[in-house]
Formats: sequence, C-alpha cells, structure tokens
Amino acid sequence: MAASDVAALARVIDAVRGVRWSARRPVAPAAPGAHGSRRRGTAVEFTEYRPYRQGDDPRGLDWKLLARTDRAYVRLTDDHAVLPTTIVVDASLSMAYPLTTRAKWWMAARLALGFAAVAQASGDPVGVTVVAGDAIVGDVARTTRRGVVATIASMLAGILPGDGSRRDAPREIGGAGGRWVVVSDFLQADGAAVARARSATVLGGEVYAVHVVAHEELDPPRRALLVSDPEDPAVRRPLLGASRSAYLDAFGAWREQVREAWQSAGARYAMASTDEAADRVVRRVVRL
Repeated sequence: MAASDVAALARVIDAVRGVRWSARRPVAPAAPGAHGSRRRGTAVEFTEYRPYRQGDDPRGLDWKLLARTDRAYVRLTDDHAVLPTTIVVDASLSMAYPLTTRAKWWMAARLALGFAAVAQASGDPVGVTVVAGDAIVGDVARTTRRGVVATIASMLAGILPGDGSRRDAPREIGGAGGRWVVVSDFLQADGAAVARARSATVLGGEVYAVHVVAHEELDPPRRALLVSDPEDPAVRRPLLGASRSAYLDAFGAWREQVREAWQSAGARYAMASTDEAADRVVRRVVRL
C-alpha cells in the first residue's frame, strides 16, 4: 500500500465536499432526512390544501382558514426521509490490474469513498461491502455515525484485491430498497452481493453500476506484447497488429453489453477510466 494511494483516498473526501445526491423518486417513509418521502404528513414544509374528508385527522385542519371562510381544509405537507445507501466494491483479482499500480482497485476505492462521503453528508445511512465473487472481504455496516467515512477509508486502504486470505463473516447485505452502488470491472460473473443490488430495482431501489476500466485496457500499447487473463494469469495470448484491432472491437462490444444489461435491469450505468479524476466521476454519477 503506497502512501500516495492513501493520500488520494483522503483527497477525494475534500474534493466532493458540498456535493449532494438527491433521490430520483420519493423514498419510502423512514427516519427524517433530506429526501422527499412518499408520505404526506405533518412536516413543516407546506404543500397544498385539500378539503377535509371524513376520517381525516382533525389535527390537520387549518383552523384559521376555517374561521375566515367557514370551510374545512386540511394542510398537506411533505415529509422527508433518509435513503439508506449500500456500496458494493469488487476486489477480485482483475481489479489489481495493472499489477504495477493496481490502478483499477485504487480508482474503485476512491469512488466508493467519494460516494460514501456524499451520502453521509446528506444524513443517509451508508455502508460499504467489499466482495471477491461471493466472499465478503471487507465490510462496514450501514450507519449514520459521524466517523463512518473514516472507518470506510481505513477498511479500503487495508484491502489487497485478489487476496483470498481475508474473509469476513457473511451477513445480510443492505435492505430491500434504498440506494445501491456497484463499483466493479464486471469481468467476473455476478456474485451474491451484485445480484442482490441488481434485483433491488424491482423492489423500488435506486441502483448505480459504475464500470471501472483501466486506461491500458482502452488503449493498449501498439508494440507486440504477451497479455494475461486478469482472472487467470496462467492464460497468456499475444497482442499485436490485427489482433489489437480485434481486441478493441471486442472490448468495446463487451462494454456495450454490460451497459445494456444493467440499464435493462433499471440501473443507471457509468464507465470510469483510471485516468479520470475520481471526484469528477462521483459528480457525474450522482447527476445521472
């Protein structure tokens, strides 16, 4: 773990300060928070009047209006609720690419921390689960605790992608709805946590798929070289001349398939190259 990588994690928190992540639809009634709730209630934000109907709570009557007009109206207000946010980060072996810098992993870690900081700043419960396939290799449960972002940063800084030695005790990840963010290169088949995030759209959740791609994958060197399978280094193939062009076509087509698969499931999709600034990607994703 290089000191520069840890410093980059810290910098992203400052870089996203002031960014807000609004819910894309009214959220289910829950604890008071920053997002519009599906429930009309007794909050202080006035919305409109409605004629009083039998069965309405008399406490909702506007007695001053009744005195002036001799007509009974109920004051409607919008409640606000929190949006629980779960960030699932891929730490499989392919996220260690390139091996000299582990750029994909550090981009994923910075993005996860940036998303967590933005959600926490809105008062939303936020947690991060790091997975390698179906195994949980790092986990911070969702909470609104003030120090949760620092805890997440410490956890991410201690993870080595592809390291099979660490396994946390399995637990139920997230909830039925809420906001889910999956940060991965999507080179592995979906694990349980990713599948759970994908299915959350059916249950009224918001799902974001952030596709991390190494700059070297988008623009490999033009000189002849031998490339390894990111999930199985023993598999090696030459990449030169016409094969480079075929690779670029195939890689582009595959990325399009990934995008279409997530969007057809109701998720918002964004690609993040390792040569982008993490805070800019965070700002782009929260506006989707």
